[in-house]
Amino acid sequence: MNGYRAPGWLPGGNLQTIWPALVSPPPTRVLPAYTRERWDTPDGDFVDVDFQAGQPGQPALVLFHGLESSSTSHYALAFAHAARERGWAFTVPHFRGCSGELNRGPRAYHSGDFEEVGWMLQRLRQHHGQPLLVAGVSLGGNALLRWAEEAGDSASATARAVAAVSAPVDLEAAGRAIERGFNRLVYTRMFLRSMKPKALAKWDQHPGLFDRERLKAARTLYEFDDVFTAPLHGFTGTQDYWNRASARPQLARVRLPTLVLNARNDPFVPGDALPAVQDAGPWVTLWQPEDGGHVGFPGGRFPGHLMSLPSAVLGWLAQHR
Repeated sequence: MNGYRAPGWLPGGNLQTIWPALVSPPPTRVLPAYTRERWDTPDGDFVDVDFQAGQPGQPALVLFHGLESSSTSHYALAFAHAARERGWAFTVPHFRGCSGELNRGPRAYHSGDFEEVGWMLQRLRQHHGQPLLVAGVSLGGNALLRWAEEAGDSASATARAVAAVSAPVDLEAAGRAIERGFNRLVYTRMFLRSMKPKALAKWDQHPGLFDRERLKAARTLYEFDDVFTAPLHGFTGTQDYWNRASARPQLARVRLPTLVLNARNDPFVPGDALPAVQDAGPWVTLWQPEDGGHVGFPGGRFPGHLMSLPSAVLGWLAQHR
């Protein structure tokens, strides 16, 4: 995957992002046979966790999804298929409010939500009875890296290895990139179209939780995070959130095998903001192919397939099973 090249019929980071998400056919017509469990959280809320069974004696793979995503997103279906082909158990824990039902509490989720990730992984470690192989995509990838950084030496009791795909490891650079040009017209609008109604529903649950009119007026993710995400999760504002939640500055704290995969043409995560070898530390492997887009990495002849990404990531994780 470090030498991945996109098909010639799909040039550029935007097409390599949009085609897999909206157009490319699913990896298989056999959809995951998920079973769902609802877990009560320590603070009186809940999260929903989707499980796909594996074969006895095989590893358990956990996938943390991205912003406003779920277990049925295009990449989650591709990972589910790749896990099933290997006989691995596969689990997608949903961040709060992402499973199709609004969560009860006054919080949601964010890119540095390492405490929530740690609690989920501890329960999944107990559920599966073995250390886990863990992947995180986009926001979920950054949150997973922050967990690995904070957990330090203790992380290896829970996970054998982790992989972060298209993680916005420099949240300020990613936040500024998504506010410009085509990104703002397409991606920002797409995210806000989902996030703002959820936030307003949260206000209806907890009147006065934030400045409702200011949120309704938000036109960028910076503005949304400044009124909603940051204050609800203990940050003073978007800048504080970006600074404290970004994984890149603390990668050297990681103490278990870790893969960080970012395409250099990712529209959301500028290539010049990606970590260098000297940032990463001895436990971290960096894959930074020129192509791939954001959680794209399509393969094959038209209309393409989505299996290049999960095949490469699972192959790397399997070395540490």
